[in-house]
Amino acid sequence: MTNLSRPHDVIGRTRPFWHVPLTIGTETIARALLFLTASVSALVIIEPAPYDLLIALLLVGWSFFGLELRKDILPLLILLCFYIVGGIMALPAAADTKEAVIFYAVTVFLAFSSFLYAATLSAKIERIEAIEKGYMLAALFATLLAVAGYFNAFPGAYDQFTLYGRAKGTFKDPNVYGPFLLLPTLLITYDILTKPLKENILKAGILLVLLLGAFLSFSRAAWGMTLGGALMVFLLVFINERRSVPRLKLLGILGLAGIGLIMALLAILSIESISEMFTLRARLVQDYDGARLGRFGRWGEGFTLVTERPFGLGVGGFNSIFPEDEHNAYLKAFTTYGWLGGLSYVTLVFWTLIKALPLVFKPRPWQKYIVCTYVAFLLHACVSFIIDSDHWRHYFLLLGILWAIIAAESGISRYRRFPPAQ
Repeated sequence: MTNLSRPHDVIGRTRPFWHVPLTIGTETIARALLFLTASVSALVIIEPAPYDLLIALLLVGWSFFGLELRKDILPLLILLCFYIVGGIMALPAAADTKEAVIFYAVTVFLAFSSFLYAATLSAKIERIEAIEKGYMLAALFATLLAVAGYFNAFPGAYDQFTLYGRAKGTFKDPNVYGPFLLLPTLLITYDILTKPLKENILKAGILLVLLLGAFLSFSRAAWGMTLGGALMVFLLVFINERRSVPRLKLLGILGLAGIGLIMALLAILSIESISEMFTLRARLVQDYDGARLGRFGRWGEGFTLVTERPFGLGVGGFNSIFPEDEHNAYLKAFTTYGWLGGLSYVTLVFWTLIKALPLVFKPRPWQKYIVCTYVAFLLHACVSFIIDSDHWRHYFLLLGILWAIIAAESGISRYRRFPPAQ
């Protein structure tokens, strides 16, 4: 009788285990690549970043091996293409053509990265778990280096991982690093609110590290997004939970979290250097915001200016007239991509928000992802009024995830297949 417990060669002798062929399915490879891409998404202190190279590899590879184009993500693709065409039409207005070409090339790359995520995840929404794990690893890695840099834990750490006394980790700007931590922070918050505590002890520790990193970035946008996002996730979880006992548990967690936050804030502000920076950064309006040609003053004049320029001002055109950049992603969409690009960008943001809103209240296996991604995207869309977020890699990731879930939900409605909620 043949021994089925061990592989045999043609003459019946057993072979060592290292001679057994290893079979890896295409789905395993797909998830591994998504995990790897997300895990290096924070390493952007160098360019081209490893993330950029992996996205390019995925675009080429998936295009050859079956990248599905679903009609439900066509609005995303069409509006992104209009956005890109608007930039191409604005190219002649740029003062430096070479700089403009590089800038628009980055836009094309980011736009297609968003489409890539939407297409690959809508084909199999469970792949989002690989992105979650990779993103969590990236956020933790960047934060550990940011904290080490802020406290100068090893030689050269402060110079490498801080900027102007603010933690930035593996990013070039604290104002990008802080918001990058929002999505993993919200995902952990959701798990803590909906799962037993014993399953989230490790995640609670990671959450504390991420909160410390966001605080030390001294980014007012990151502070507001983190606090507001956590409260919004709590509210959505509370609304979606119809049972009385779990609701009481949620209120208890909220109370304990509030007490813990106040105690942690008092403890960290006892460090003089942190207290001084916090006092400086906590002002709602800084000098560079409220001056005559400050951030707010430039907006009115900028929007007036673009009404006369259908093709925009081109890359760098705005700060050749005003002392600084737009610091408003919507204004920048019009100044740098013309009327076509600006209208496409604004339409895409608001269409996404409107289309995805009803989904946060539907019980689905992926409800955690739609709730947390929607809140993160909404807050990014809000802070885009005061900051240039048009080239943030993780912003386009959020956009792609939302459209993947929109497409998945459309497929469920079309074929009347309703998977059980978790």
